[in-house]
Amino acid sequence: MASTATRSSARERLLDVASDLFYRHGIRAIGVDTIVERSGVAKTTLYNHFQSKDELVAEVLRRRDAAWRAWLETEVLSRAPDPASRLAAVFDALADWYASEDFRGSVFINARAELPDPEHPANLAALDHVAAVRDYFARLAASAGADDPDALAGRLQLVMKGATVMALEGDPDAADLARSSARAVLAAAGLGSITLSRNSPPSPEGEGE
Repeated sequence: MASTATRSSARERLLDVASDLFYRHGIRAIGVDTIVERSGVAKTTLYNHFQSKDELVAEVLRRRDAAWRAWLETEVLSRAPDPASRLAAVFDALADWYASEDFRGSVFINARAELPDPEHPANLAALDHVAAVRDYFARLAASAGADDPDALAGRLQLVMKGATVMALEGDPDAADLARSSARAVLAAAGLGSITLSRNSPPSPEGEGE
């Protein structure tokens, strides 16, 4: 019988390979056989861990959600130690993500476009990510002293998602437009004294919206 460590290692390899392939080539373009071949894991092992490709896709998205949000929160804290500047720092971090060589847009936006069925496990996982990001924006807005943190969070997430799509389409001005739009949104919310200032580029990993 395989040890717990071996089973865990096989599962992680499957998730690593599937995550990379789905992000680079799309979910529908990659079949189970390709994932098995690239990971070096038997197909029976894959189905021991995941009952279907749909379940594998959903777990990939949940895993990438956790990793991407952890990256973003770390970047924001490193760039803006005071609460008042953290909303702006989100857009500093995004600018460097857009410029990274492996940027392929938001895996969550991409997944929902490929799998529009609202009951698909991947679609539900993507929606959980959207809600978690909105909650993060709202918490930052509350800490910055916004009168209506939820409303401000929605506006900033709209800017973020639009800029991410523009960046995927190759628009070289996506990051600058996101930063100037965020500045206008913050000013309209009475937080006009918050400035968006660039710091040294990080090494972004993962993808979100």
